[in-house]
Amino acid sequence: MFKLRAEPHEYVAYWGARVALGLFGLLPLEQASAFGGWLGRKLGPKVPVHRMAARQLQRAMPELSEAEQEKILTGMWDNLGRVLAEYAHLEDIAVGKHIELVGGEYIRDVTESGKSAIFVSGHYGNWELISHAGRHYGLPMVLVYRAANNPLTEELLQSLRAPIGAKHVPKGVRAARALLQALHANQSLGMLVDQKQNTGIPVPFFGQDAMTAPAIAELALRMQCPVIPVRVIRLDGGRFRIEVSEPLHLPASGDRDADVLAVLKHINTVLEGWIRERPDHWFWVHRRWPKD
Repeated sequence: MFKLRAEPHEYVAYWGARVALGLFGLLPLEQASAFGGWLGRKLGPKVPVHRMAARQLQRAMPELSEAEQEKILTGMWDNLGRVLAEYAHLEDIAVGKHIELVGGEYIRDVTESGKSAIFVSGHYGNWELISHAGRHYGLPMVLVYRAANNPLTEELLQSLRAPIGAKHVPKGVRAARALLQALHANQSLGMLVDQKQNTGIPVPFFGQDAMTAPAIAELALRMQCPVIPVRVIRLDGGRFRIEVSEPLHLPASGDRDADVLAVLKHINTVLEGWIRERPDHWFWVHRRWPKD
């Protein structure tokens, strides 16, 4: 049945995901989201990575009380459970009906220019909805993502994302080539830049150096295309607000390394501001700092 080879436990995980998505798909979006959030709150704190999330939150925001940190982590699991449930409804979620779009003029400007832009975000709110904003303005996007370890689950996720219209490119050597080709073809990119990197350059994030991939800054400076921050905020029920910010200033000091670092610092500052505003929206289980 499958073209891809997988281990027995991967088949089990795949069919578990299929059954769960089938159940979520039978429910209306708001009910499915609420049920996914309930499951996330009940099950998330019991998994081993919960301790990782707690350590990272304490490291980033030590000023919070234990009760405040616990509330944030519970909210994080609620959000992640909702994100998983909402995969079953990705095709039906729409701007105007479920999504309030703020700053759409920045996307419209890119569309009307006929040139490319790089939209930057993180695993915040329901990040899968970012491409809906591009689709609303007729702006096809090439999105970079980390492929699932399970090849069957990866195939399932891609089938769910396909109706949205964006092209998804997994991270790696091939991705770098594909992204450069997309920019040369005046296509826009979407990149989530909040994960820990084994390589890259140290850039301050919550006052501590975090290894950060320089690709987004290098591409923007090389192609002179705007870098536009965008985030998805979860509202009540199955409703969302996509906020698109004005393009970042691209430095031109003549020192390429210094300019790359300046762009990355600006991006991390934007991400940190978002997270401090709604810390329950961020995926704290990512190992963002060394030695976590």
